[in-house]
Amino acid sequence: MPLIPLPRSFYAREPHAVARALLGKLMVRVDGRGRLRVGRIVETEAYHQSDPASHSYIGQTPRNQIMFGPAGYAYVYFTYGMHYCMNVVCQQEGEAGAVLLRAMEPVEGIAAMAKARGIELPLQPTTKQLRSLTSGPARLAEAFSIIRTRDNGIDITRKTSGLYFADDGASVSKIITTTRIGITKAVEKKWRYLIEGNPFVSK
Repeated sequence: MPLIPLPRSFYAREPHAVARALLGKLMVRVDGRGRLRVGRIVETEAYHQSDPASHSYIGQTPRNQIMFGPAGYAYVYFTYGMHYCMNVVCQQEGEAGAVLLRAMEPVEGIAAMAKARGIELPLQPTTKQLRSLTSGPARLAEAFSIIRTRDNGIDITRKTSGLYFADDGASVSKIITTTRIGITKAVEKKWRYLIEGNPFVSK
């Protein structure tokens, strides 16, 4: 079935709703030759402007202005001096909210993902080997060649952006929430969403 980008209305909601709704959806990267890299989202994390762990907590700055809308755009940041991470912007314009993409299950373009990650995979890779491609926000971003200079602020509701999200009708098993990991502030908030039992969820 054709992969049609999710509409802006999908993202123009509070982050918890979007974080939950993104689970099971497909993230699609199209390169200059029309080749696809596709992954199914299995783990997300919600961020609000009132959240001390959010980049928007300090108010609007040149770095985080994308987070203040409108919804349906990518917010990409550089962390630890070596990794990119990608969020989708939520909420109504003027109110910052975002969902961090934490883990995916590779679906298509696996060889291209492995090349982007600098990993050699056998012809029939194991689940453990595939996990190394997109399990974790930094790995996921690298597998999809996401960088701030190109992807920060792109419109993810348009195919012409080369990076968007689609619904192929796949059903999702039980969704659970947990406390967030990999941060030092507001870690007690159960704002991390994942598909229970999915082997591609980050550890």
